[in-house]
Amino acid sequence: MYYVMILVLLFIAELFYFKIADKCNIIDKPNERSSHTRVTLRGGGIIFYFGALAYFLSNEWEYLWFILALTLVTFISFVDDIRSTSQRLRLVFHFSAMTLMFYQWGLFSLSWWWMIIALIICTGIINAYNFMDGINGITGGYSLVILGALAYINAEITQFVEPALIYTVLCSVLVFCFFNFRKKAKCFAGDVGSVSIAFIILFLIGKLIIQTEDFSWIILLVVYGVDSVLTIIHRLMLHENIGLPHRKHMYQLMANELKMPHVIVSLIYMAVQAVVIIGYIECLDHGYIFLLCTVLLLSFIYIWFMRKFFRLHQNA
Repeated sequence: MYYVMILVLLFIAELFYFKIADKCNIIDKPNERSSHTRVTLRGGGIIFYFGALAYFLSNEWEYLWFILALTLVTFISFVDDIRSTSQRLRLVFHFSAMTLMFYQWGLFSLSWWWMIIALIICTGIINAYNFMDGINGITGGYSLVILGALAYINAEITQFVEPALIYTVLCSVLVFCFFNFRKKAKCFAGDVGSVSIAFIILFLIGKLIIQTEDFSWIILLVVYGVDSVLTIIHRLMLHENIGLPHRKHMYQLMANELKMPHVIVSLIYMAVQAVVIIGYIECLDHGYIFLLCTVLLLSFIYIWFMRKFFRLHQNA
């Protein structure tokens, strides 16, 4: 009953945000790099922050430093959705937030170079998650798969976090999917959504890795990871500025050049990540070998796909 109430409250909060976004003209206008064609409300993913906040307020202020960190990245991302902010300012907020998250993780007891490595990896993951948000359903659907897997791991393999945090955030993702995971989306996540859910998932996976001392759990993000890293390498080979928006991700070619429905593309990414996670859990004693084999297989598929279909993008 508690989660039903949370679900209803978050649903109401999302509808309230839509009224504010409509009144304040917080919209996403299509451009030459967009995969959509309609003007749509932006920032619906702010509901992810409200989900985490609902947990925090109803569970005796658990994970204070994480919530403060999430507040920082949510705030600067929402501001950036409304009006463009400088990259330097965003980095200040993101690095400050990650410092707070590292403190929540207990990393300050380790050597300083572990902090540098963690900072680089976490910055890369957050940016990759943000870059992958480009079609209806992909951010919400992919996040559902990861959070569902984390809930199972937390319940059946090793408890690394309070279960209510995962379940409450899951409620917020379900609410967002109701409005976004459809042919004609009511809203887009915006930077505030993709960055905040990336930060939440990163916190959870980080807790899992630290408790188990097993970095191979990063496989929970392997589909996004392979697509993002290989796309960056591909763009560098094309001598492009990797900081500029583009339409060269594998999912973008599927949606734009191959004209596959957004929902179908999102379901494919969800299904592949789900199969990988199931396989990994079944081969848990050989986690690093499974991770390596998965990366190689997904890389082969990506390269084959680009060699076969990238010409459609070049000719567009």
